[in-house]
Amino acid sequence: MPTPNDPAGHVVFATPWFQVVSQKHAASAEPFYAIQSGDFVVIIAVDAHGRLLLVRQFRPVVGRFTLELPAGHVEPGETPEAAARKELCEETGYEAGPLELLAQLSPSSARFTNQMWIYFAANARPAVAPAHPRETGVDCVLHEGDVRALLKNPELFTSGTWAALLAAVAQDKLKL
Repeated sequence: MPTPNDPAGHVVFATPWFQVVSQKHAASAEPFYAIQSGDFVVIIAVDAHGRLLLVRQFRPVVGRFTLELPAGHVEPGETPEAAARKELCEETGYEAGPLELLAQLSPSSARFTNQMWIYFAANARPAVAPAHPRETGVDCVLHEGDVRALLKNPELFTSGTWAALLAAVAQDKLKL
């Protein structure tokens, strides 16, 4: 994340998942810190019966099971669309024809440098010859109700899932 005063910044902490970068800005004597992490995708997939594909999995950071849309990181050298197809298959066992990019958003413009790519997949179907193996510990859940009821589910509380669902509603892909 370049700035006029400190074009590259410097890494002050690194993990395999993210780096914390310190940058100097003319407006402050104190450095600004940003979290650099890879882009990620969120997939809104609907099957031929109009059911929304969700995943339930245990999230150690919050210490509980969550209900989310299929999602995952874009690996180096991978396009966001290829990542979306891979994650859909790995997390649900489904595949889809054309994917439609609904939005490219910042998870938090105040702190994160990465982007969230939101894709819509109509007529998702179980993969006959899966291109990717299923992830263990991730269960596919088919939601038959409306989005309004889903948003009231306490297991569904991740901001990426909420943003993706509301982007799909705003673009008439799903009904509230």
